[in-house]
Amino acid sequence: TINVILKEDHVLSTDAVSVHISNILDTVPDLEAHVFQEQTALQLTLGTETSPVVIEIQGEDLDQIQELIEQTQQQALEIGELFNVETSFDEGRPEIDIVIDRIRAGLYNIGIQNISSQLESALSGTEAGQWETGGELQDITIELPRISVSQLDDITFRSGDTTIRLDDIADIEISESPKEIYRKNQVRVGKVTAQIAGGMPLDRVVQHIDSAMENIDFPPDYRYTVTGEEQKRRDAFNNLKFALILSFILVYMVLASQFESLVHPFTIILSAPLAAVGAIAIFYILGRTFNIMAYIGIIMLVGIAVNDSIILVDAINQLKREGLSRYEAIIEAGQRRIRPIIMTSLTTILALLPLTVGFGEGASLRSPMALAVIGGLITSTLLTLVVIPCVYSVMDKLTMKSEV
Repeated sequence: TINVILKEDHVLSTDAVSVHISNILDTVPDLEAHVFQEQTALQLTLGTETSPVVIEIQGEDLDQIQELIEQTQQQALEIGELFNVETSFDEGRPEIDIVIDRIRAGLYNIGIQNISSQLESALSGTEAGQWETGGELQDITIELPRISVSQLDDITFRSGDTTIRLDDIADIEISESPKEIYRKNQVRVGKVTAQIAGGMPLDRVVQHIDSAMENIDFPPDYRYTVTGEEQKRRDAFNNLKFALILSFILVYMVLASQFESLVHPFTIILSAPLAAVGAIAIFYILGRTFNIMAYIGIIMLVGIAVNDSIILVDAINQLKREGLSRYEAIIEAGQRRIRPIIMTSLTTILALLPLTVGFGEGASLRSPMALAVIGGLITSTLLTLVVIPCVYSVMDKLTMKSEV
C-alpha cells in the first residue's frame, strides 16, 4: 500500500491525479493495481463505503451471470469517466470439482452417497469418538496423510470386495469460484464496480452506463440495476422531497395561525417557488452540478425566503386596518419595507459568501448549499417586491367577493 500526499500548491485535482496514476499503472505488464482516493471524515459520514458506481446483474445461473458480468465490464471500460473497473468474479478462489460419472459408478455398483462419504473420510478424516483428558472431552479424528491435487486420482473406494480408483468413476476439474456470491431479494447478483474520474456528475455517468448496457442482450429473467452512490442518491432525493413537502405544510400552518387567515399564507409561501428559480438558475449559470446539499439549501429557503413576504404582507394588513385602501396600503407598505427587506436578505447573502469559496477538499460539500440559498434569496428578494403585492391584490379581491 502506497499513500500519495499531494503538495499544498498542487494544480491538478485529486481525481485527475488518481486517473493519471491509474493510466500509468495500466501500462505495466502483469501488474494488478487499484487506485483509491482517501475520503475525509465528512465524506465518510455523508457518503457510502461502496464504490461510486456499482452495476448489479441479477439472475439465477452463475455461469450466465459471469458471462453478462464480463460483457458489462468490457462496456464499462469503454466509458472514459470510469476507472478501476472490477467485478465480483475477479480473483476467484481456486477449487477442485470432482464430477462423478453416474453411469461408470453404476457399473461398479457404488452409490453417490457412498462415494461422497468415503471421499470425505479420505480428505477430512473420520470422527472416531471422544476421550477424556484433564476433565474435558476431546474429539478423536482419524486422518490419512495429506495428499496433493495431483494425487487425487489415486484415492480408492471400496464397493464390497472391489477396489475402485477415483479416476475410474469421476473426472477431476480445476476451476475458480467467485469471491462472494451475493443475493438480493433471494436472487443471485453479480457486481461490477468502478470509480468516477474527472469530477463527472454521477447522473451523467449513469446515463452513459445505460447507453452502453443497451449493447448487451439480456436473457429473460436477467436484468441490471445501477446502485452504489446512485442508489444512495435516489433514496436521499426521495427522502428530501418528503422533507420539502413537509416544510411547506409546517410553514403554512404557522402562517395561518399567525395571520388568522387561510388565504394570505398562500401569498407568502409563493416566495418559496420564486426562490427555487434563483437557486436552480445560479447552478446553471455557474455550470455547477445540482446535488443533495443544494437540495437541502432549497429546503432551508422555504423558511428563509418567506421572511421578506411576511414583512411586506404584515405591513399591508396594518395599513389597511389604519384605514388605507388596498392599493394605497400596498404602495405605502412597499415604500416602508423595501429597506428592511433588502438589508435582511443582503446580510444573509454576505454571511454565506465565505462558504461558496472553495478552500480544501470539503469545499464541494459546503458550497452547493450556500450557492442555493444565495441564488434563492436574490430572486426572492427582487420578485417579492413585485410579484407578492400583485398576488396579494388578487387574493384580497377574491376574499372580499367571497365574503360578500
